[in-house]
Amino acid sequence: MQTENRLFDDLAKILNGAAGTIAGMGREAESAARERAREWIGGLDFVSRDEFEAVKAMAAAARDENDALKARVDALEAKLAGGTAPAA
Repeated sequence: MQTENRLFDDLAKILNGAAGTIAGMGREAESAARERAREWIGGLDFVSRDEFEAVKAMAAAARDENDALKARVDALEAKLAGGTAPAA
């Protein structure tokens, strides 16, 4: 009876060791895949969020300036044409 228990104990140790090894391999594979993805994405021409927000703000400012200049041009054209300037 003692030998059967020892056999089961040894078998349990082997299975626990194998499970630990498999889990470690899984973690290592996941880490390697993440690193490869970072390398691949890093090689592409993505912009950071800060750069995107800065360009977006500059575009909004340029759009506002363009609208103001268009209103001035329209007023000047109206003045040259002899009409009255539109209310801005």
